[in-house]
Amino acid sequence: MQKEIIISGFGGQGVLSMGKILAYSGLMEDKEVTWMPAYGPEQRGGTCNVTVIVSDDRVSSPILSKYDVAIVLNQPSLDKFEPRLKEGGILIYDGFGVVNPPTRKDIEVYRIDAVGKAAELKNSKVFNMIVLGGLLKVCPVVTLNGLEKALYKTLPERHHKLIPLNMQAVEEGSKIIERQ
Repeated sequence: MQKEIIISGFGGQGVLSMGKILAYSGLMEDKEVTWMPAYGPEQRGGTCNVTVIVSDDRVSSPILSKYDVAIVLNQPSLDKFEPRLKEGGILIYDGFGVVNPPTRKDIEVYRIDAVGKAAELKNSKVFNMIVLGGLLKVCPVVTLNGLEKALYKTLPERHHKLIPLNMQAVEEGSKIIERQ
């Protein structure tokens, strides 16, 4: 198994964190992984993306031109990465951030309304974990056990008390993702 994933959105949406947690989850399960972020000088509001490859075998290169899975959290990201998705690939988009939904018919398209669910949970910082939960529902590249271990590894110890909330957000994301 090898999945080549692009996660893209605006800075401040937790794009890079989501990629890092996904990569660490793979490491916790003894998988081969790469994590390659790309962002401009802006910290919040600018576009950013991260490529994550999770594989049972060695990864030959982290540089990709086509992806198995694209998670897009805003319209510019959809416009850029929808054409770069492999035929039969999976596209997950945030219903709040994307105005014009995907049009390709040769891919699986899923919508997740993570902004609304994060507001319901009264914590906007779990937005990215809701999206990650949706990903793991439709493309289980790592297990929830590996994900929880990765949270303990990647989050500073002072934030470990938030891990149950993050795991709840992952569970909620798996419930609200919808095939389009």
